[in-house]
Amino acid sequence: MVEFTKSSAVERFCRDALAQQARLFRLWHKFREGHLDRPQLIRRSLPIRKRIVELAERHLHSPNREVRNLARALFVHKERLFVFLEKEGVEPTNNSAERALRTGVQWRKICFGNRSAQGELATARLLTVAETCDLQRFNILAYLSAAIACLRRRQPAASLLHR
Repeated sequence: MVEFTKSSAVERFCRDALAQQARLFRLWHKFREGHLDRPQLIRRSLPIRKRIVELAERHLHSPNREVRNLARALFVHKERLFVFLEKEGVEPTNNSAERALRTGVQWRKICFGNRSAQGELATARLLTVAETCDLQRFNILAYLSAAIACLRRRQPAASLLHR
């Protein structure tokens, strides 16, 4: 936002939002390194969370569209923004999801995509199964072989979803 405007109000909003985000991530890293337990993380994050929500609320009617949109998104989704602080296994970023997509994106660039909607669907499903098997340390060839055998017997394939 700062790159696209010369407004001091936009710069202040961005600076304040990034400062709160940096404080929150410093706490998160202390937690990940074992210097804080989850109750300490939650307690120490409360003032930061409050400042982020207040910052968003103050800018809901900003004359700058980008600031207004970001403030609205932060305010509307305030309950979901901090789930990673309270729930085990939830990460604060989507880095793992982006890493999981990287193989598919690279494959698409190398082979120039698909020539039909059915091809796109088949590729998406195969890449999803491959990545899920990899994450769960399943042998993909064994899983696909078993899934095809189930299909031939008109039985459902084993689920890859965690129970």
